[in-house]
Amino acid sequence: MEELLEGLNEAQKEAVTSTEGHIRVVAGAGSGKTRALTHRYAFIVEALGIEPSNILCVTFTNKASHEMRRRVKRLIGGEQDTGYITTYHGFCVRVLREDIHRLFYPKNFVIMDVEDQKAVLREIFEDLGLKLNDKTFKRLLDKIGMLKGNTHYVQQMVSRGGMVPEDEVEDLDSKIIQLYLKKQKRVFGLDFDDLINFTFVLFSMYPEVLEKWQDRLFYIQVDEFQDSNSKQFELIRMLAEKHGNLFVVGDPDQTIYEWRGADPKFIVDFHDFFPDSTSIYLNKNYRSTPEILTVGNSLIRHNYLRVDKDMVTDNTNGVKALHYHGEDEQEEAKWVVRKIKQLMKEKAASYNDIAILYRANYLSRFIEQALIKENIDYTIYGGFKFFDRMEVKDAIAHLRMIAFADDLSFTRIINVPKRQIGKKRMQVLRELAETENLSFYETLKKHIDHPGFQRTQAKQFIEVMESLRQKRDRIKISELLQEALQRSGYEAYIREDGDQERLDNLTELLHSIVQYEQTLGEDIELEEYLQMLTLYTEHDRDTQTDTVKLMTIHTAKGLEFPYVFFIGLTESIIPNIRTLRDRKERGLEEERRLAYVAVTRAEKELYLTESEGFQSGGMKKYPSRFLFEIDEESYERIGKLDKAFEEEAKEYIQSYARHESHEKTNGFKIGTQVKHPVFGTGKIDDIDENKNVYVIFFEKLKAPRPISRNFKKLEQID
Repeated sequence: MEELLEGLNEAQKEAVTSTEGHIRVVAGAGSGKTRALTHRYAFIVEALGIEPSNILCVTFTNKASHEMRRRVKRLIGGEQDTGYITTYHGFCVRVLREDIHRLFYPKNFVIMDVEDQKAVLREIFEDLGLKLNDKTFKRLLDKIGMLKGNTHYVQQMVSRGGMVPEDEVEDLDSKIIQLYLKKQKRVFGLDFDDLINFTFVLFSMYPEVLEKWQDRLFYIQVDEFQDSNSKQFELIRMLAEKHGNLFVVGDPDQTIYEWRGADPKFIVDFHDFFPDSTSIYLNKNYRSTPEILTVGNSLIRHNYLRVDKDMVTDNTNGVKALHYHGEDEQEEAKWVVRKIKQLMKEKAASYNDIAILYRANYLSRFIEQALIKENIDYTIYGGFKFFDRMEVKDAIAHLRMIAFADDLSFTRIINVPKRQIGKKRMQVLRELAETENLSFYETLKKHIDHPGFQRTQAKQFIEVMESLRQKRDRIKISELLQEALQRSGYEAYIREDGDQERLDNLTELLHSIVQYEQTLGEDIELEEYLQMLTLYTEHDRDTQTDTVKLMTIHTAKGLEFPYVFFIGLTESIIPNIRTLRDRKERGLEEERRLAYVAVTRAEKELYLTESEGFQSGGMKKYPSRFLFEIDEESYERIGKLDKAFEEEAKEYIQSYARHESHEKTNGFKIGTQVKHPVFGTGKIDDIDENKNVYVIFFEKLKAPRPISRNFKKLEQID
């Protein structure tokens, strides 16, 4: 047990050894939360003697779950099954693979990604004779996403009655959505929204299934809890209800996904949901210099919806953060490039040590031009995703054909390379399949001698697939893919095309599978690998080449770099113009959290840059309010910021300053005794009219806290 606690600080030790009950760990940036999580998991296994099959550990990306599994295996030995270290989606797949048959779906259902969803829409548009349009696809996918905001539609998909009759559908969009659900059901495909919705329906219709999982999962851990949405929270709450052992780790100051449903209240108000809960604070930062933490602390302190903490560090002092103010974008970009060259020369930095972060993708353009001009290699993260490339999607479709023989994969590869099965023959096949209620693959197998399929290479395709399906359990996934690409003629087809980059991408895919097999060190089922790929996000990709990294702040979350340039710190870019116009305090706080995440990515040196000029649309550029919120003594300014221009900027900011001031406040007076859900009881010492906050001395805190007058959970004590 000493080995598991060795090298941990006191707060981490407390987190690792606190195994029973509802526990909230507020873990700031760079505080070693993954270490605490993995060592706690190992502690439960080694010290308590609990089997890993009785522990659920939820993370938000596949990369995080793989890293956690790797670390845990190193701590507890490589033989034990750590399959329940997974993502929310991954866990739902495990539940559904066991019991979805109760909803009249097969256990080998297909998981659909966005490209699969578009393929279904494309087919519907062709059937209805509509013009293909990507913008229309996005609008329809958004509408489908809204429909799947609750579970009502699932009853329609799992009932034997089926879909809404076409004559009851009012408009074209609704008709397309109904056809989409019908085709989705026909291929037994579930998209990301379906995975959690079907799990909820399964649990509500069959309480014994929920009870089985509650019985099985004695301990539940959740990483990045601040990013949980209401459905994910409810799922975890249900699963933990029986044994009451729920351990959540997160940082409300890093909630940057509210726009897709994440809600920091689940971690901020954790005690309200679980009154018997205890809290542990990891506020020791192992990543950054004291100077960088000072910038981050002074910025995030302006947020109200948070758990109060200042990050501290034992790291040695570094240099002050630098703020560069340029006359225009070109000057800003030139300064960044000069600084990069200086770091290379004076600090022996490599390109890999340097990241340039920005609020929106379009901001990379002027930096890219400057980097190209100076022959500095760079990589844009979050550009065209590796697993969205045509040849990679085709290769994965071969594996999916072997695993599921689903219609989506069949349609993608049946005529690639050419097998003389074009639109007309596909229409014949589709009609036969509809009539006999079979998949395209089973229909083609059954009707291989049909006159419509003569003079095609359909028979060879079936023979190859049948052969591969028979040997799938005897050889590794990497070997299976290699054989599939060779025997299907796909590799030769790409080679003949003469595009070396496409061949390189196929090689990288094979290499990634080999790495995956070696990392997990256990037999991997083909379905499990395909599930991992479908739930893959761009956060999961590593790039080893020595290049400067350019990325949005959202993409940078969870990463760290010795030298960080946070560019485009301009009012109406960050915070963005939509937030300013909405005048919502909640939106402004999320933008401030984004800036905080950008700042805390830096390990050694931090550079904040912005410039004058005009944005597209003619809007004048001013420095972001976040620059003015940071304590002036915590950074050094380079570049001339004219005093009159600075005053003009502050006036512009002030015009958008009163967020939600039109809303009714709770109207307490100075001297009022109040109760706060997190800080406890206190007394209003002052009211800051400019910032619209109460200054409150809480009994258990050493210094006053500024609490928004719009904060509804502040109660008066009689």
